[in-house]
Amino acid sequence: MSTPNGFPQHSRVCLTRSMEGGAVQDLQAKKAGKAAKKEAGGDGAPPKIGTPISETLKLLPEELKANMKIKSITPRPPRKPRLERAASLDEKSWRKWRRFRTSQESLTDPNETSSSNGSLQEASPSPPSRGRASPCNPCCQQDSLHSSPDALEASPGGKSRGGASDLGKRASEISSAFGGLLRGKGFAGGKPRLAQIMPARPLPPMELNVASHSLRTANRIDSDCLDYRHYSQHKFGRVSSSLSDSRLQGNGTLYDNCSTDSMKSTFSVLTPIRAKDVRSRSYLEGSLLASGALMGAEELSRYFPNRNMGIFVATWNMQGQKELPVNLDDFLLPTDPDFAQDMYVIGVQEGCPDRREWEIRLQETLGPHYVLLHSAAHGVLYMSVFIRRDLIWFCSEVEYATVTTRIVSQIKTKGALGISFTFFGTSFLFITSHFTSGDSKVNERKLDYNKTIQALTLPKNVPDTNPYRSSSSDVTTRFDEVFWFGDFNFRLNKDRETVDSILSQNPDTDVSKLLVYDQLTSEMSRGSIFKGFQEADIHFRPSYKFDIGKDSYDTTSKQRTPSYTDRVVFRSRYKDDIQAVKYSSCPVIKTSDHRPVFALFRVKVRPGRDNIPLAAGLFDRDLYLIGIRRRATRELLKRREQKDQRSSSICSIS
Repeated sequence: MSTPNGFPQHSRVCLTRSMEGGAVQDLQAKKAGKAAKKEAGGDGAPPKIGTPISETLKLLPEELKANMKIKSITPRPPRKPRLERAASLDEKSWRKWRRFRTSQESLTDPNETSSSNGSLQEASPSPPSRGRASPCNPCCQQDSLHSSPDALEASPGGKSRGGASDLGKRASEISSAFGGLLRGKGFAGGKPRLAQIMPARPLPPMELNVASHSLRTANRIDSDCLDYRHYSQHKFGRVSSSLSDSRLQGNGTLYDNCSTDSMKSTFSVLTPIRAKDVRSRSYLEGSLLASGALMGAEELSRYFPNRNMGIFVATWNMQGQKELPVNLDDFLLPTDPDFAQDMYVIGVQEGCPDRREWEIRLQETLGPHYVLLHSAAHGVLYMSVFIRRDLIWFCSEVEYATVTTRIVSQIKTKGALGISFTFFGTSFLFITSHFTSGDSKVNERKLDYNKTIQALTLPKNVPDTNPYRSSSSDVTTRFDEVFWFGDFNFRLNKDRETVDSILSQNPDTDVSKLLVYDQLTSEMSRGSIFKGFQEADIHFRPSYKFDIGKDSYDTTSKQRTPSYTDRVVFRSRYKDDIQAVKYSSCPVIKTSDHRPVFALFRVKVRPGRDNIPLAAGLFDRDLYLIGIRRRATRELLKRREQKDQRSSSICSIS
């Protein structure tokens, strides 16, 4: 039997032991030579014929020096590759050696050395035995030493050189060749021992969570917003498992390879759903805690783990201008919040003549992530509700109602427009209004408010989520979350010069001195209007009245006083359900004498029941297609312009 290095197992053991014995004999011979030299008076006699081999290999000092000189000048043949390196690189031999070792008995038993018996039996005529290996005799050691072609190097004269230095060097080389295979105490007890078979390393742990990001549909973000997942996980906790049933969620669930591969190939985009879940689900009736309810707690937690959603609410008096802003990004997508909201509600007073064009522009700006859930109009009052496209299935039917506050009802420039619906188990009401104008007409504006809350007939078919806390005389009490925004036309009770002086002295964010004279703040503190409503802190300049296309306030002969006419207020049935995140204006849009005002909110959402009329994913498909087509066309034109600019900047020198 041969080892991976090409040496017989027998020769390997005997050769190594012979090297160790030869080194000891050389040391003894050298001491004996020195003693004989002293007795002979310093004359070195040649070795006799009957002396042992150790005396023959012994060299006199003069001869040793001569041999060292010869060695230094005599060219030597190139060395063969080191045995230990060849053994580590020869994968085929290594595998044969491993198969040989694993086929023998375990080496853990101190009475069994069958792994080395096989190699010793090739040189022994005795029959194979499973007992202990017979020790190697000195003759075997010497024979194996002289018979090994790599043990000694041939001298130029054809005689073998037996110097102690060469023998020690060769012994160290050969023994190092087996250093990786022999244990440190391989020869303890007089018998060769191979290294124990080390147990195989454990396999890497299998990933238990099969809810990979490629399987998600909820909160799915395109490649340009990949960092949304990391941010939302810390801020809003929006990243969760995408599996349809709670029994499939968590890290304690493990799938076999077949089912996992099938899921990844078949459900590469859509959320995987068990067949039995489809059988047990009921979309007609459900409960708040039912596992199969579409509007239930399980589905809500999958999309909103912390049960908070982001809502953008904006109001803008467009002054009936036909010209729309070139870019609405700064209005709808401000840079302060890192990410877009889940719902966008925009109310317009004195809207542009082409309402459809305005909605297309909104869709074009928001892009393919959002769809128009509903839009309504009352004269020149417009309201549009956009929602993320993966959330439209959790909305009820959308209802709307209008109120005219003018005496002549045919003139629909003043009044209110309300849109309501239920999202999961939370009912929403959005109202945009345009109250009576005039610096001193505070009472008329309060009448407009009272008429609106009494005459706005909502909800109609969608049931009230909490009828015990509702009032028939106030529409705002019949919904969980209410947002009221518009041009309320409340002014500052101060002359123009004083207001200009305050604005010139204080920075943009410090407007507390102006709010002291604000009519709406004063009336709300008295409880005469917007009862139960709140307003976020104001840190922006008055939104009215500007010169069109400029940043200066009214420079006409009327010299109207700058005022906070455009406002956003809110109320909730439950305390702390609505949290204001940002409240500001958009000064870059200058096509009207009003600046748009917007607010960002975090709103708590509760689970609901399936026994309500559902919208069933209904949205304005035609508007969606037109808006996306325009967005793509705009991007192509932008790239073409950039390409033309680069080509025009290249000049040639003749």
